[in-house]
Amino acid sequence: MLDSPKLTARQQQIFELIQTAIAQTGAPPTRAEIASELGFKSANAAEEHLQALARKGVIELVSGTSRGIRIKSNAAQSPFGSREKYSMSLPGFGQLSLPLVGRVAAGSPILAQEHVDQSYFVESSLFQHRPDYLLRVRGMSMRDAGIMDGDLLAVQATKDAKNGQIIVARLGDEVTVKRFRRNKHLIELHPENPDYQTIVVEPGESFEIEGLAVGLIRNTMLM
Repeated sequence: MLDSPKLTARQQQIFELIQTAIAQTGAPPTRAEIASELGFKSANAAEEHLQALARKGVIELVSGTSRGIRIKSNAAQSPFGSREKYSMSLPGFGQLSLPLVGRVAAGSPILAQEHVDQSYFVESSLFQHRPDYLLRVRGMSMRDAGIMDGDLLAVQATKDAKNGQIIVARLGDEVTVKRFRRNKHLIELHPENPDYQTIVVEPGESFEIEGLAVGLIRNTMLM
């Protein structure tokens, strides 16, 4: 087993800042946010440290997006504070059997039997909050939060959410994954990709929160 890369004190500080931001908000920080949090004079200083972390193999930098930082699965934690490991072994101690939900038919419960493609066994320690099911992500609207087409999103079933959390929502006949914002008059569902528009839920529209995103299994781990 390979030893973990040795980080300087400052690199470790930045790495932990990235982990915290991802665990709390579902998305990594921008260079400017890192610079502001750690008192750097410019975002360029943050970029230099990120490049060093990338060279040591603990993060991956994705070009073309201000939040293009991914924590490597062998280094630490995933976008939701859990290690990106994946298990197809038989269920045992500390493992969860999670149903994988594919396409959801209009008007029927997400966990209806006809929506469940199969079940996966994953270690319960991978998640800070226990999920109830996995949902296959379709599309790239949450790309900048590190959620890609084909990924399996671990979801905790709930009808409540706080502003800024990534949710699974039912809007009319569609099920979507977006970042939740509510004000006095309406609800907004924000994508994490500038190519997609914010969805505004007007009063009286058919809308329901189905769950909170609490983990992620990368699609490349399913090959």
